[in-house]
Amino acid sequence: MASSTKRVLIYRLGSLGDTLVALPALHLVARAFPNADRRMLTNFPVNAKAPPAAAILENTNLIQGYFRYAVGTRSPRELLKVWWQLIRWRPEVLIYLGSSRGVESARRDAKFFRLCGIPRLIGVPLTEDMQQNRWEEREQALEPEGARLARNLVELGDAQLDAPASWGLHLTAEEHARATEVLTATAGHPILAVSVGTKVQSKDWGRDNWRALLNRLASLYPGHALALCGAPEESEASEFAADGWRENSSGPVVNLCGLLTPRESAAVFAQSRAFVGHDSGPMHLAAAVQTPCVAIFAARNKPRVWFPYGKQHRVVYHQTACWGCGLETCIIERKKCLTSISVDEVVTQVRSILG
Repeated sequence: MASSTKRVLIYRLGSLGDTLVALPALHLVARAFPNADRRMLTNFPVNAKAPPAAAILENTNLIQGYFRYAVGTRSPRELLKVWWQLIRWRPEVLIYLGSSRGVESARRDAKFFRLCGIPRLIGVPLTEDMQQNRWEEREQALEPEGARLARNLVELGDAQLDAPASWGLHLTAEEHARATEVLTATAGHPILAVSVGTKVQSKDWGRDNWRALLNRLASLYPGHALALCGAPEESEASEFAADGWRENSSGPVVNLCGLLTPRESAAVFAQSRAFVGHDSGPMHLAAAVQTPCVAIFAARNKPRVWFPYGKQHRVVYHQTACWGCGLETCIIERKKCLTSISVDEVVTQVRSILG
């Protein structure tokens, strides 16, 4: 049946990080339906810093096309437009990779997709177990979100979460060449990649912390080069932080904010010894290309669920009393989960990777 399936619709919303944690599931779907035209129903970007799925998945051959809509729309006209697009395309299978929004929301989604004429639905989280990240006794922690998504597709086979190929972006020779080009000034120096930006206030460690961190790392690794990556609007904050590096090192500094596509940024990370940044899309990009990450996490999410996947990473996370709040803006507690993280803690984690 899988080999004869011609059209598979994959439902996945979100931005950079959301797309990247779904990579093992997307690779699994490609293996399960190798001859199908696989298209994704996704959202228009909700934030200027959040690139659409197509900017990440192009050239991977995991997805051949996209249907897009505005998240949260209640417009009958817009919903009818999506319904008509799907009716005309006639998908035979739906792969559901939506976030956890409750069983009732999943039931409504399933009803909509059946009204679109899709006969087979896979992965729709119609039970609490499918909605929740399981507690893993061996790790004494919750399962990662990528593992939850893959578990809900178990009927398709093993997603091979620990295999680097399951996170592969299939970067092109041109993308690698672009990374080499923008890193010309770092020639001969090992590279430390840093991203100081985040689109969410509650995840922001703070400009002064980043500047102090880079000042310390420059004195410890004077032979390294610094590569700063992020969105165009993060360029100024990156320069501010880089001045801390320049105070203690003559090693090259390249500010690449706004100059690269997400995939070209991944190629830069692939040439770097380590990545340091917030819980962010760039962090997941670095993890996808197997670059060790030092990730500074707010406690707005539950621990491990959104950590970079893999044993090579180091995460700094303080589980304060208000952990799991889900807030995008933290005022009352003044981001104490983040502000309690010291520069010394982060330096220690970087040294555990770089030596």
